[in-house]
Amino acid sequence: MSTHKNCEGFSRRDTLQLGLGLLGCGGLANLLRLQAAASEATPLAPRKPTSCILIWMDGGPSHFETFDPKPEAPLEIRGDFEAIDTKIPGVQFSQYMTRLAAISDKFAVVRSVCHNQANHGAGNHYMMTGAPPRMPVGCGAFVSFHPSLGSVAAYECGAPNGLPPYFSMPSISRSGGPNFLGAKYAPFVVSDDPNNANFRVRDVALPSGLADGRFLGRRELRAQVDRMQRIADKAAGDPVNTVDDYYRQGYNLVTSVEAQRAFDIHSEPEKTREAYGRNGFGQRALLARRLVEAGVPFVTLYEGGWDHHSDIFGGFAKRMPAFENTIATLIEDLEARGTLDTTMVVALGEFGRTPKISTLAGQSKPGRDHWSSAMSILFAGCGTPGGQVIGATDRNGYAARDRVLSPENFVSTIYRKLGIDPGKIYHTAQGRPVTLVTDATPISELMG
Repeated sequence: MSTHKNCEGFSRRDTLQLGLGLLGCGGLANLLRLQAAASEATPLAPRKPTSCILIWMDGGPSHFETFDPKPEAPLEIRGDFEAIDTKIPGVQFSQYMTRLAAISDKFAVVRSVCHNQANHGAGNHYMMTGAPPRMPVGCGAFVSFHPSLGSVAAYECGAPNGLPPYFSMPSISRSGGPNFLGAKYAPFVVSDDPNNANFRVRDVALPSGLADGRFLGRRELRAQVDRMQRIADKAAGDPVNTVDDYYRQGYNLVTSVEAQRAFDIHSEPEKTREAYGRNGFGQRALLARRLVEAGVPFVTLYEGGWDHHSDIFGGFAKRMPAFENTIATLIEDLEARGTLDTTMVVALGEFGRTPKISTLAGQSKPGRDHWSSAMSILFAGCGTPGGQVIGATDRNGYAARDRVLSPENFVSTIYRKLGIDPGKIYHTAQGRPVTLVTDATPISELMG
């Protein structure tokens, strides 16, 4: 597993442990049990089947070195990279965004979302939930004052074929949990690397070495035992019968043709797997495409390592070519398969980076620090008009200047495209009313 860390020293392994904790035991049977209880209490309303693949660039990717270069700025601001032309007349990206520049007519870039939470904990929470933290939050904090985008999508949308409605790979973001919605709406975490030859989804594949025949035989043996008299019959409320229902759901998922097809990344043509990139992120993006095609409404691809306080240019030069190739391939593949119209692809982090390059004490290579006054977000699919840049920062990238937008506007856009009313009132377990997003105004240019 990758060990990308941010400036507070938190790795993806740390966030994985947090995610498993939110799931109680993290197992599928437990998740199914919680979802079954939820479905009885809150039946799902009919909805248009749309999905979101959220690419979370944890640490805060630089807007200068991605979608908002400043070639006319002084050297200490514009940095080492050149700006390159895109398919949009007059619009440039940074030099390592070549694949995305070539298909810039297929997505939009928002350059003017900003907020006032310039640390990882608070910034992550604000962008993941659309709700600013209610109290001071430390830079390294794992906080959940409000349900995350993925948890709300799970609550409102559900998923067909018994699949969990919210996945996060390979771990959960620090603010990617359900808060008062309850653990049943936490993400199903797929921690294993789908690029490995022996990749298996936890709790969904048969145990290693157990062939289908043996598994089915054991189920039949158990069925025969279950025909024996229970301690009490169903009318008396035998709790064992309820437990049986949960295990039956788990069995149905394990043996579901649709679910197994979604998880079977090994069935993809090698040409497709190579196009996405034979690395963890590339294959997780391909698996995300398979999951949304199976009806999963929300998938987070959590990718740390964007907290470039030092060696920002070396870090981008090494990582960005393969990374942006995967995003471009995902967009093109969804379009070719006819599913981009119903699938959002969104890429962002918690904030941008400082305009002025600096070298920290003890470091030999320059970097950029946290900066929440400007950031860039990629937005494709679900009817999003491509070939546009929304908003602008000033000449030196210090702050959003034109069409200034908030995290609330960003989150409301995603909810609208998922068929969810961002102004909806929820109630906590204590009965306290909570507005999903206080400013439910979406970014109109993205709505089509």
